[in-house]
Amino acid sequence: MAVLKKFRSRWWSHPEVPLSTEKKEKPSAPSWGSRYDIRPLTISQLDECWRLDQRCFIDGEAYSRETFDYLLTAPEAVSYRAVTPGGVMVGFVIGLVEPDHTGHVTTVGVAPEHRRRTLARRLMAQVEDGFRKRQVRLVRLEVRAVNAPAQKLYESLGYSITQRLPRYYSNGGDGLLMLKSLA
Repeated sequence: MAVLKKFRSRWWSHPEVPLSTEKKEKPSAPSWGSRYDIRPLTISQLDECWRLDQRCFIDGEAYSRETFDYLLTAPEAVSYRAVTPGGVMVGFVIGLVEPDHTGHVTTVGVAPEHRRRTLARRLMAQVEDGFRKRQVRLVRLEVRAVNAPAQKLYESLGYSITQRLPRYYSNGGDGLLMLKSLA
């Protein structure tokens, strides 16, 4: 949080680029046998990642485009994307290596129609691998106190709830701090 604290006020700001008001075709649900590749996420995918984030976090907690610009250009960033065989991004994870060599998973998102296919689990494994390569031994993340499915996923990956964060989210919702040792 120390690295991102100064950017927190901009995280939840309204997007600088207005979302299109024209009616778009609803994404079709992928078949259960769909395969996905996990690839590095770079600044060249900024707009695609930002648009996906807008779909993943429709409760007003999506990051601004400016925040994604910062996250994807920061030298301490460790980020990956999940793509379909056609190259369409359907998931992402972004983490930062903090000055104390703690890994901070700042955001994980999976397109609603691609959930329940182990993508978040695979993205988390990849970002943890990226952290290990940068000598990170402890990873932290924050999750909504009301998001039981995400908490269950993180607990199954070895994360433990260590602290309640009252009014952590901009809508006043509480967060939970979760930690995992990579050692």
